[in-house]
Amino acid sequence: MSTQKLIYDGKEKQVFETAAPGEVLIHFKDDITAYDGIKKAEFPGKGALNCEISSLIFEVLSKEGIRTHFIRKAGERDILCRKVKMIPVFFIVRNYIAGTTAAMLGLEDGFKSQNVVYELKYDNEGLGNPLLNRHHAVALGLLTYEELDATLAEVSRLNEVLVELFTRAGIKLIDYRIEMGRADDGSIIVADEISPDTSRMWDAATDEKLDKDRFRFDLGFICDNYRKILDRLKSVI
Repeated sequence: MSTQKLIYDGKEKQVFETAAPGEVLIHFKDDITAYDGIKKAEFPGKGALNCEISSLIFEVLSKEGIRTHFIRKAGERDILCRKVKMIPVFFIVRNYIAGTTAAMLGLEDGFKSQNVVYELKYDNEGLGNPLLNRHHAVALGLLTYEELDATLAEVSRLNEVLVELFTRAGIKLIDYRIEMGRADDGSIIVADEISPDTSRMWDAATDEKLDKDRFRFDLGFICDNYRKILDRLKSVI
């Protein structure tokens, strides 16, 4: 696919203009980072795996009537997407309590709460991506109360779809990050990626970590486990 100028060069992805003004191309790198970019490495093939995993998940969401920026997979490590204006809010979904959140709350890693926990974080690295409540988000002009209610309802519906999908694949969807963007018509839709780089995904039988935590904690076999996620998803879609 013919691309034009580079719009965004992130730690693990790049975004390019295309010949169509309303479309962009997202390119998945083989780079991997942790701890706000302090820890870095490159694993050949990781970008292609994340691209295919994200593409499969976006296709499932589309079939369930959840709007995303995804148009189609456009290469081994590229997806063609609608151009959106990203909203600088991370929507964090916690089906289980794990990682630093579990430690902060004095809970066992992987604690299963009775409810799903939804968090908002301000996408601002200069401020350390701080937690927000809904009033902060409105005060910053990021979203209105009505948009927050509608978006959180959509994220809740999305979570139901994903939990069902990953359960069938024998994977616990522990937690993950959702990003949203404003389309040309003003609607707010799911954007960015959904992959092992932005999620915690554990084997349902053994609680083995299959995601980016393998890199964070030097567990090794990063691409092997990303491939395991992809193969399991393919087996149930």
